[in-house]
Amino acid sequence: MESDRSELRWGVEQRLEFIEFRLFWEGHVNRSDLMDQFGVSVNQASTDLNRYIGFAPDNMLYDKSARTYVRGSEFKPQFLEPDASRYLAQLRSVADGILDREDAWIANLPPYAAAPTPVRGVNPATLRSVVGAIRRSEAIEVKYQSLSRPEPRWRWIAPHAIAFDGFRWHTRAFCQTDDCFKDFLLSRMLEIRGSGESDKSAGDDHDWLFEVTLEVGPHPDLSETQAKVIALDYGMRGGKAKIKVRRALLYYALKRLGLDTAPEARTPQDQQIVLINRDEIFSGIRADGAPEGSK
Repeated sequence: MESDRSELRWGVEQRLEFIEFRLFWEGHVNRSDLMDQFGVSVNQASTDLNRYIGFAPDNMLYDKSARTYVRGSEFKPQFLEPDASRYLAQLRSVADGILDREDAWIANLPPYAAAPTPVRGVNPATLRSVVGAIRRSEAIEVKYQSLSRPEPRWRWIAPHAIAFDGFRWHTRAFCQTDDCFKDFLLSRMLEIRGSGESDKSAGDDHDWLFEVTLEVGPHPDLSETQAKVIALDYGMRGGKAKIKVRRALLYYALKRLGLDTAPEARTPQDQQIVLINRDEIFSGIRADGAPEGSK
């Protein structure tokens, strides 16, 4: 039996991670779980379970009455770090139809619901063209509808990255028309009709490369117990949390966190958090505020 993780093939290690995932989140795992998830034989599933026991003998025990392996009281992860974000992201992906149910590692999905978000109409062919231009370091000519103009306008852009602001998908690109780097919403690209060489790259986009750190803390007018709850919500330490964000996405991050207005604009219970280093952050924001893609 293999005892050195460095000798494990990728497929084997993935199945051992799956065993550990099921043990941590579900409390049990058996051969049929491995067979259904990975399409392996009964013998291979048995081998994987025995291999896992060889690495972590205290992590699971065989329950004869239930005819399954259950999580041991001395369970300590060996192959993955339990991650609530990973579990919740998988739950959301299945519920939203992004991930097929049979591809999820969660055995029993808990009931789930989310506040509705409007579907963003990104054309697959548009996304393909943008991603292709990024891979080839090319410029493309797009017909773009900005809200700052009544009619769409053709322009050449050289995209170098894809970005998500929490609601909408953008491409970060050099705009040859305006001679600067901007954000362009993928859903507002109405047509693409050509491509060409570009001498601009991500290395020239300083706002994309440069990161700023938002320091947030509980609203000072909250009660002591309310402030403690907010600190737990945001994983604060010493009364504050540090959130890194690319300067190119700063406008979106502040808006999503409700930090784009003065703290007194809303009640402490609605505002909940404040930007501790507000003066430092806002001194670096352009006077015209939102990037092109958000207008």
